[in-house]
Amino acid sequence: MLFNSTEFLVFGLAALTLHWYAFSGSARRQNAFLLAASWFFYAWWDWRFLGLLILAGATSFAAGLGVAHSEENTRARRGWFLFGVLTNLGVLALFKYYDFFVRSFSEAFLGGIDGGLLLNLALPVGVSFYSFQAIGYCADVFLGRVPAEKSPLRHFTFISFFPQLLAGPIGRSGNLSPQFAERRTFDAALATDGLRQILWGLFKKTVVADNCAAVVDAVWAGGAGNASPGTLVAAAVLYSFQIYGDFSGYSDMAIGTAKLFGVRLGDNFLFPYFSRDPQEFWRRWHISLNTWFRDFVYIPLGGSRAGKLRTLRNLFVVFGLSGLWHGANWTFVCWGLFHALLFVPRTLFGRKRKSTAVVAENAALPSLSELARLVATFVAVTIGWVFFRAPTLGDAFAFLGNCVVPAGTETFGFCGTPFLFIGMMLVVEWIQRRGTHALYRVFPFPRPVRWALYGLFLFFIFQNDGMQENFIYFRF
Repeated sequence: MLFNSTEFLVFGLAALTLHWYAFSGSARRQNAFLLAASWFFYAWWDWRFLGLLILAGATSFAAGLGVAHSEENTRARRGWFLFGVLTNLGVLALFKYYDFFVRSFSEAFLGGIDGGLLLNLALPVGVSFYSFQAIGYCADVFLGRVPAEKSPLRHFTFISFFPQLLAGPIGRSGNLSPQFAERRTFDAALATDGLRQILWGLFKKTVVADNCAAVVDAVWAGGAGNASPGTLVAAAVLYSFQIYGDFSGYSDMAIGTAKLFGVRLGDNFLFPYFSRDPQEFWRRWHISLNTWFRDFVYIPLGGSRAGKLRTLRNLFVVFGLSGLWHGANWTFVCWGLFHALLFVPRTLFGRKRKSTAVVAENAALPSLSELARLVATFVAVTIGWVFFRAPTLGDAFAFLGNCVVPAGTETFGFCGTPFLFIGMMLVVEWIQRRGTHALYRVFPFPRPVRWALYGLFLFFIFQNDGMQENFIYFRF
């Protein structure tokens, strides 16, 4: 069930009612209910894959206990850690990457593909997210950052918590698990903020992203060779906002829904298109995944303390893996490596910006130099998104080439409606850029103004409700 669906509305209302009235007596009862609700939510997509979610919880729980009980035996600790990590990586590799690597190897060295070697397994929704959450827990316990969880109920609730289950944010045990250790009481202020964040997420998804998707899909379906350069450039820009509205919209709805249950998830997006350089962009985009790669890949490789050339090596490894995490296709790997290239100039020749404050924090508008950096960063990110969206590398390069050298004249019925909604989103987010989401700091406005804004957003959401596009990151 999609967050922007009637089924989820019914499920969410029923779950909230039961959580706060029928199962509110203790943390154990609340967790038991949340776990049952989460497993039901996941089984709604495909009950056959529920066993994989349970396996992720069971193996990581066992690995954590094994590490904790082997303090005096380094070999045993490492063995339990590898058991938890490799089991979850194995599931991910089997369902997501096996066919990709077999196909790539066969085409490169055997001159063709033997269809009998391919498994053609369906990709379980959310497997990349809950597998990484389970692996992160094993690593945090092994590194001594968190104690091993002794309650299987709390651990399974941590792995399976339904708001974040399908597309993140990727939870970390140090933040999320303690919230399941004590009985939660209803917090009206937190719930109200959650409702506002859900509203904004729905607006970004159903109004911004889905309207962009209609145009972007038409252009890609029509072929880059048939579209005019202006149409291709506009489609690339629209896809940048489609994927932002789609994924950050999901994160807002997930974080907001968790707040209704008294649970605080970490931020996942902090207005990334207001970034002044690629480094800042990646501190604001998909924060939970980037933090995961920083802590478990980049820093163990030496981070930025091993000299400039090794720092670049570490960056290319991290971004290459990040691209592969997103999808079993060389387009995603190329997208990741492209972003690694964007880090080269500053890594070799630049200086770290002293201020990490929000751009033009105390000004109504950015300065000309800030605006130039914002635009340059957005253009670079948009070029990268072409590889992310393209079916093949050849399609990506053809798309970019045809943006410069005209190859077609079609506009595919292009309209400006998506840009109107993008402009509305950017204005609201710019005004609210010092908060954690665009409706976070609305109290300075009079109540009639606030409710008028809510009503306007709801009007556009219901006007676009029929689109019901799937979330892009459900594929990963």
